[in-house]
Amino acid sequence: MTELAGAPYRKMNGLGNTFVILDQRTSNAPLSADTARFIADPKTGPGCDQVITIENRKGVDGVFMGVWNADGSEVGACGNAARCIGWLLMEEAGAERTSFSTLAGVLHAARVGENRISVNMGEPKLHWRDIPLAEQMDDTRFIDVKLGPIDKPVLWGPSAVNVGNPHCIFFVDDAESQALDRFGPLIENHPLFPERTNVSVAEVRSKHSIRLRVWERGAGITKACGSAACAVIVAANRRRLTERKATIILDGGELAVEWRDDNHIIMTGPISDDGSGTLPSGL
Repeated sequence: MTELAGAPYRKMNGLGNTFVILDQRTSNAPLSADTARFIADPKTGPGCDQVITIENRKGVDGVFMGVWNADGSEVGACGNAARCIGWLLMEEAGAERTSFSTLAGVLHAARVGENRISVNMGEPKLHWRDIPLAEQMDDTRFIDVKLGPIDKPVLWGPSAVNVGNPHCIFFVDDAESQALDRFGPLIENHPLFPERTNVSVAEVRSKHSIRLRVWERGAGITKACGSAACAVIVAANRRRLTERKATIILDGGELAVEWRDDNHIIMTGPISDDGSGTLPSGL
């Protein structure tokens, strides 16, 4: 891990979802799971929800954004980080728009105001194999997951959607009252989800407003999760609970999300630049 010792980093956040960003476009030091855990842990590194890399990754055309959860796992996408990376690349180029690749595909970002970025998150995956689920379920609007006694479950019938990452969304009457810290890790590691899953509780307040709390796989409860905000508008609209455009209210603030008629999801929200530093020598 010593090759990254003393390397510069940028710290940013999207609605309180915190990132340590490493620009590795001129570096030969790849990020490992151990290093990601070291950086994300505030006891050993700068501390963050996710470690984000900007890379010239082999076989990828253009800039690549890598996403590493606090537990060291690399994942497909992160909506809040995508806004931050989009802002950085636009600042670097003096541009109003930019594109970059992720494990989940190419994302397109645009500046829509001061420190406010819009990202085209692409198309949601809804088929059970694409989420993925371990068993065939023809209607992923309601999947066979229950929490509590079999004959009297507390929560049941969530929706499953993949927006760069798998998401399991329970629609509830009161999001604040749900013990997400207790059941989040249980559902994250449910055998139905071979790649684990993000877990959300969603309270539909109107056709254009959803209160959302998120347990993020590999990270725990986060103040905001952009891909979960995208997943919930798809799930809610498929269940005829909302329109295709809504304000998603997270612990850290609000995101505007629209599932357009062309099947692409557009997420818009703020970013914050929290300064820079260098990684500790003990790395």
